[in-house]
Amino acid sequence: MISTSDFRKNSTKLLWKDEPWMVLDFQLVKPGKGGTYVRTKMKNLLTGRVLEETFRSAEKFPEPDLEKKTMQYLYMDDHVHFMDQESFDQVDFDLDVVESVKGYLQDGQEYGILFFQGRPISVEPPTFMILEVKETLPGVKGDTAQGGSKPATLETGLVVSVPLFIQEGQRIKVDTRENLYIERVD
Repeated sequence: MISTSDFRKNSTKLLWKDEPWMVLDFQLVKPGKGGTYVRTKMKNLLTGRVLEETFRSAEKFPEPDLEKKTMQYLYMDDHVHFMDQESFDQVDFDLDVVESVKGYLQDGQEYGILFFQGRPISVEPPTFMILEVKETLPGVKGDTAQGGSKPATLETGLVVSVPLFIQEGQRIKVDTRENLYIERVD
């Protein structure tokens, strides 16, 4: 059982109303009179819906039946297909389920697949990925690392903001949590 005192931002997962939820944020509130309570902002792991809810401070919740497996991205057609590297089982996702990570889907790359009660529910890309710049404005003599930024389209179709000195064909490291350029990779 998970108590409200066990809540941690962006990591605590609990079963509430028969669905898995992740605590995005929480705040302990001690009013002048009455009992202490916890205000939470939670995300439904099945639907992606974000909701604010208030719980009593000592309330307990069951742990969800979640399992995370590392699977390899295969291809995309009207669904997105992944394969377990150990059992060679394949898992398919609808395009709308992977919309937030679509720009990070790369052939042969391994991703974290979250299962709830044996059913795949979400795809998590690696924290950092190295991708090639396919299209960007050309650099101009005098551009420096501190001189600003420009949009760059990567090999997966994702567009990120990069420093002015980045050119087409170069490989860059991207933080997948924030869609941020980290560094150039040689």
